[in-house]
Amino acid sequence: MARKVELSRKTKETDIFISLDLDGQGEVEIDIPIKFFGHMLEALGKHSMLDIRIIAKGDIEVDQHHLIEDLGIVLGRGIRQALGDYRGIFRAGSFIYPMDDALAMVAVDLSGRPYIHFEADFRRRFCGDYDTDLTKHFFEALTNGMQANIAIKLLAGENDHHKLEAIFKGLAKSLRQAWNIDPRASNTIPSTKGVIL
Repeated sequence: MARKVELSRKTKETDIFISLDLDGQGEVEIDIPIKFFGHMLEALGKHSMLDIRIIAKGDIEVDQHHLIEDLGIVLGRGIRQALGDYRGIFRAGSFIYPMDDALAMVAVDLSGRPYIHFEADFRRRFCGDYDTDLTKHFFEALTNGMQANIAIKLLAGENDHHKLEAIFKGLAKSLRQAWNIDPRASNTIPSTKGVIL
C-alpha cells in the first residue's frame, strides 16, 4: 500500500503545500523563505529517506512564528495520514547523532498520543536567517500534528548550526526506524490494544 499524501493549509498568515512519501529515496524539494530552516527540513527528508516537497510562504515580515508553527502542524499531519492504520510499522525508533562538536539523542514513538520532551539551548537567537527561539515550538507543533511522542535531548555542542543539524538528523533516523515496516509483523497493528489513535 502506498504511504503517500498531499495536503495544504492556507490561512491569513501562511500558505503551505506538502507532498510526502514515507517509502521514498530521500528526494527533497524545499521552497520556503527561511533558508536555514529549509536546510534543516532537507536534512530531515534526506536522512529519513522521506520523499518530500514543501512549498510555503508566510507573514515572516511580522515574525517567523506563524510559518514555523504551521510547517510543523502540516508536516505532522501529513506523516500521520501517510501511516494509515499504522499496520506493520516498528512504531518506535531512537538515534544518537553526532555532528562535529554536537551530540543529540532523539527518540520517537508513533503512539497516537502527543507528548514532547525537549532539552536544548542555543547560544544565538539567530542561526543564519532562522530564529532558534522557535525550535521547541516547531517540535511541539510537529508532535501534535503527528500525534506522536518525541523526546529530544542535546547531550553536547558548541556550534548552534551543528546542534540543530544533529537534532534534525537524529529525528530523521528515529522516524525512519519507527515508520519502517517490520517484516515479522507486517500485517499487525503495533499495540496491545489492537489500534493506534
